[in-house]
Amino acid sequence: MHDIYSHPTAIIDKGVQIGSGTKIWHFCHLMPQAIIGQNCTLGQNVFVANNAILGNGVKVQNNVSIYEGVICEDEVFLGPSMVFTNVINPRAQVNRKNQYQKTLVKKGATIGANATIICGNTIGQYAFIGAGTVITKDVPDYALVLGNPGKQIGWMSEKGCRLSFNSEGVAYCQVSRAKYMLQNNRVSKFRK
Repeated sequence: MHDIYSHPTAIIDKGVQIGSGTKIWHFCHLMPQAIIGQNCTLGQNVFVANNAILGNGVKVQNNVSIYEGVICEDEVFLGPSMVFTNVINPRAQVNRKNQYQKTLVKKGATIGANATIICGNTIGQYAFIGAGTVITKDVPDYALVLGNPGKQIGWMSEKGCRLSFNSEGVAYCQVSRAKYMLQNNRVSKFRK
């Protein structure tokens, strides 16, 4: 494992794949079949299970557990103490390891502090899940979702700005000035 930083208190099991430029901070534990991309940051007390996958440029804040079946694509942000699950109906006395469900977090999505993502759902590209939100169903690309259970209340740009669509279904990011279009309750970024 070259060109990575790991704090001396981190436990990195033999076999884990870690991309260059990644930083692993205090008290992290990476299981042997975890896959971590390039230029990721894992904050204090992060756990990454076997068969969990983090793409390139993923930022994981303190106290996050990424369980088997979770896939985070490139440039995903996981806020402090947010929670993934991997079984719908867990019981201490019933072994359900063969019932783990896949959770997919697509490129550029943000999951806020203390949010909970119920397994088996997909978070769309550049979606924004607010702090404390509970996700119980799939989230569309660019959606802004808040509450318990999570409800979509708007749309966000790739730069994290709330989009305000005009009567023609066009909005512009306040930061990048990129153009977005809303058609059939789906947002897409205008490509020149």
